[in-house]
Formats: sequence, structure tokens, C-alpha cells
Amino acid sequence: KRYLPAKSKPEDHFIAVSSEYNNVEKCSIIFREKFKIHKFVGGRYSLWGPAGISIMLALGIQNFQKFLEGASSMDSHFQNAELNKNLPVVLGLIGFWHSSFCNFHSLAIIPYEKRLEVFPKYIQQLQMESNGKSIQKDGKYLSNLISPVVWGDVGTNSQHSFFQYLYQGMLVVPCEFLIGKESCTNLSETHHDLLKLNCLAQSEALMLGNINEKQLAHENIQGNRPSVTLIYNKLCPFNLGALCALYEHKVFVEGVLLEINSFDQFGVQLGKKFVEKYKMELK
Repeated sequence: KRYLPAKSKPEDHFIAVSSEYNNVEKCSIIFREKFKIHKFVGGRYSLWGPAGISIMLALGIQNFQKFLEGASSMDSHFQNAELNKNLPVVLGLIGFWHSSFCNFHSLAIIPYEKRLEVFPKYIQQLQMESNGKSIQKDGKYLSNLISPVVWGDVGTNSQHSFFQYLYQGMLVVPCEFLIGKESCTNLSETHHDLLKLNCLAQSEALMLGNINEKQLAHENIQGNRPSVTLIYNKLCPFNLGALCALYEHKVFVEGVLLEINSFDQFGVQLGKKFVEKYKMELK
């Protein structure tokens, strides 16, 4: 109590955010405010809804507003830009081409920003929960059309873990590199320049490879391994919001091309039903 203002009550410092509003009402904690996550808001899109309150508290209201404005700018771009200049459409077409026609069944998301360390996991959920399906909306099987397995890590870590596989592994894995033109930290620009050089060097090396008749066969790197590099001015709340929205729309474009519903998740729901079944058996 000594940390609270004299007239403040504990319940003044708690809010609830839940899709199960009845459970909130039953909770023994008294909440100052209660926010409901509606059923039509999928978990992978909930940062724009009431669940985003936690993000707002972490970033501050002004930064969160800029985050929303960045997403809104990408929404407008996706809605209004010509198809050949529409970034989500172009990325979606590239992804669809790689996974469904080139048979590249994996996608590596590799940011060269420490602050985007968990971004590959965010895209993993977005892509695989939205488009991880084998039956189209009309009931037909997708046959050779697929959505890729998504994974990745920060570039500086990745270079010393799985990049060897990207260069010479049996399977071709398209990469999507992310890098800012400017640093978002207090470190010197020289430090960030090295990050940019490493990012660009990887994409060029994947493309060109290194074939030399004087080398042993296992030393040669074939090249011709695809990658995309997304360059933004600086990792700020506005650009982060635009980046999140970019991938949401990209995944939607791929879902349209696959002719599936990117917004259902019956596989996830089935697992939840079994949980409820086992909970009843425990009683």
C-alpha cells in the first residue's frame, strides 16, 4: 500500500482483457476497466484490438498511436496502390511463386535488428495459422499449392547457426531480410553500417555463390538461392506498425491465390475441444 497514493485503491490499478467475458465477471479481482476481445478477431490480429492495450502500456500512448498510424498507412497503400507497385501484392506473388511453383517449402525471416528478435515468430504464427491448410474453400484439396513453413532469427545469430544450410543445404530456402537504413539505438552509425553490410552481403552471396575450378567440389557454392531484402528508414513505432500490416496483407494475398480462408483455424479449435474433454474427465 505504501506505493499507492493515499486515496488510491488496489482495484484502480487493474484492467482485464479477455475473450471470455464471463470468466472475468467471476474473477475474485476487482477491475477498474474490462475489455472484451470479440470472437471475430483472430489471435494473430489481436494487437490492433483490445489485446493491444498491453502494447500501449509498454510503448506509451504516443508511440502506440504512431504504431497504429504506420499500420493504417500500409492499409491505405494496399487498398490504393497499383498492383505492380503494391508491396503486399508483390511479396505475396513472390511467396506464392516460391512455395507453389518452385517447390520451396520453407521461408526464413531474418531481421538484422536485435529489437526484431521475436518478429520471425510473429510471422510464423501469422502465416502458418492463417494459411496452414490443405483444403480450399470449395472443398477441393490444394494438390501442389502450399503455404511454406516459416522460421528465422536475428541475422547476426543466424550467420553462425543455420546460414551454412542456406548456402549449401539440400533444400532451397528463400530468405526475407529486414534492415533499417539508420540505427534505432544510441550506438554509433558505424556499428549499424556493419549490420547493413552483413545483411546485403548475405543476399548477394546467396545469389551469386562461388564456383571455382581450382577449388574442391565441396568448397563450391552454387548460388541462385532466392532472397528478398526489405529496407526501411528506421525501426520506429510507425515503421514497425507498417511492417506488421505489410505481412498481414501479404499473407492475405497468398490466401486468395490459394483459394483458402485465411481467417479460420479449425485445427487449433479442435485441440481446444480435447482440452475441455480432458478437463471434464479430471473432475
